[in-house]
Amino acid sequence: MPFRLFVGESIGSTVHAGSVVRAGSIAFAWVIAWGWFGFPSEASASDPGPRKNVLFVISDDLNNLLGCYGDPLAKTPNIDRLAARGVMFRHAYCTFPLCGPSRNSMLTGLYPNSTGILANGQIFRQTIPSQVSLPQAFRQAGYFAARIGKLYHYNVPKSIGTNGHDDPGSWELELNPAGVDRLEEEPLIKTLTPGQFGGTLSWYASPKGDNEHTDGLNADDAIWVLQRCAARRDRPFFLALGFFRPHTPYVAPKDPYFGYYPEDRMPVIAGVKEDQADIPPAALASYKKEQDQLTDALRREALQAYYASISFMDHQVGKVIDELDRLGLADDTVIVFTSDHGYHVGEHGLWQKMSLFEESARVPLLIVAPGVAKGGTVASTPVSHVDLFPTLAQLCGVKPPTNLQGQSLVPMLVDPAAAGRGWAWAQVARGTQPPRAAQAIDASRGANNPRAAGTPGNRNDPGNRNDNVRFFGYSLRTPKWRYTEWDESKRGSELYDHEADPKELHNLAGSPDHQAIVEGLSKELRSAVSATYPTSGIIPELIPGIWAPNLTEP
Repeated sequence: MPFRLFVGESIGSTVHAGSVVRAGSIAFAWVIAWGWFGFPSEASASDPGPRKNVLFVISDDLNNLLGCYGDPLAKTPNIDRLAARGVMFRHAYCTFPLCGPSRNSMLTGLYPNSTGILANGQIFRQTIPSQVSLPQAFRQAGYFAARIGKLYHYNVPKSIGTNGHDDPGSWELELNPAGVDRLEEEPLIKTLTPGQFGGTLSWYASPKGDNEHTDGLNADDAIWVLQRCAARRDRPFFLALGFFRPHTPYVAPKDPYFGYYPEDRMPVIAGVKEDQADIPPAALASYKKEQDQLTDALRREALQAYYASISFMDHQVGKVIDELDRLGLADDTVIVFTSDHGYHVGEHGLWQKMSLFEESARVPLLIVAPGVAKGGTVASTPVSHVDLFPTLAQLCGVKPPTNLQGQSLVPMLVDPAAAGRGWAWAQVARGTQPPRAAQAIDASRGANNPRAAGTPGNRNDPGNRNDNVRFFGYSLRTPKWRYTEWDESKRGSELYDHEADPKELHNLAGSPDHQAIVEGLSKELRSAVSATYPTSGIIPELIPGIWAPNLTEP
């Protein structure tokens, strides 16, 4: 099947400024019938018919403040409507609560210890250049793969309107609109750090309408692509749509979205000092000094803007889903909605990301799988972003790479009570300088990898001589427990009972009554960590220089 652009002759005059088109003419003779791949869904018949399309929607820095997840304030009717059409995963988690590591992990189906991407501004081609990504696997199987907005890492907001830190081999079409939030309104944005917007708390109630903002333009581009896909139904599509909101700066149209959330009704987290008393310093190291400026009034103002940005993004999701329905594509399209990681809005005294608490590691995850999953159902077993690649490959009959580290979620789509792996795992780094020794894991020590452990140097621990040597925190989430170790517990550990303490306010790791549980979960965590490395046992290093994009043999 030839890899060619089929969206019409008028593409040059139709797309927004900054859009890029990549098209090839390589023929893949080996892409033949569906059954060749041997990955039919569990609910498929002997003749599965045409392959399913994929609409993959991801929001940026979105936590679970959504109506379908039980938030009493959120006005998210379109995402809620999507949840009613498919399976909502109540306990879904990222692998690393930072945009770049999380997105590279999700789109390769590998944990960050195997991608080597542990910071922003990087792409997996710099560490494991031959790995086939999720959209690339679909391209190789004959799909039209398109990206609109943010899928891999971007420097938000400055990289909006560009390809960001993208992978050319993943997409046949790339569209990068930029709206007034990027091109006009930055001087008007309120920020805790003058001149900075993406990495610090910042917000603005814009007088401009939806269609003038980047995410409104993203939705318009998605509708345009869907219309052209509907005109060529002989070729399935993988359309990835990455919304930028609610990532800072929280910029959204003032009307109606800020009006949904009166400032004086925004809650402020209380009892932070008491909560932090039993938390290891490393667990709180994502705190930023400029947040010392926050008063309760500013906290309410920021939270109002965060909620407003969510509702604005939700409306764009609704526009795209409505067009999918109008075009008659919904019955043949698997829909995924998720976020790259969670987000703090004051819990434990933290804002934004980069912690291993529930609010930072947990993500929304909705999957609509026509003919496989029953709508309006909830799966409660813990699942991970790394599970999406094998799931979509199975649902669509696409051959995945053999080294994927996740599980397929198809059993949970068929039966939401299925347990699957039964846990999810996340990591975060503290410090930026890798330890000097890059050694393989000692099998007898499990996760005790020198590269993972690091050497003493937490900037929050007084008296350290080197405060920038990297070490990791690892967290295991089971149906009942969250257990976290910082530098193999040398810098502290945490245990939370989610049945009794869903807000993680009482650290039980030091409780004599819970030592047997700590020992058992520690063994389980270290076993899980050891399985996140590549077969070499070494985190891949960044390769100097650039790579030559290669669609078929990267």
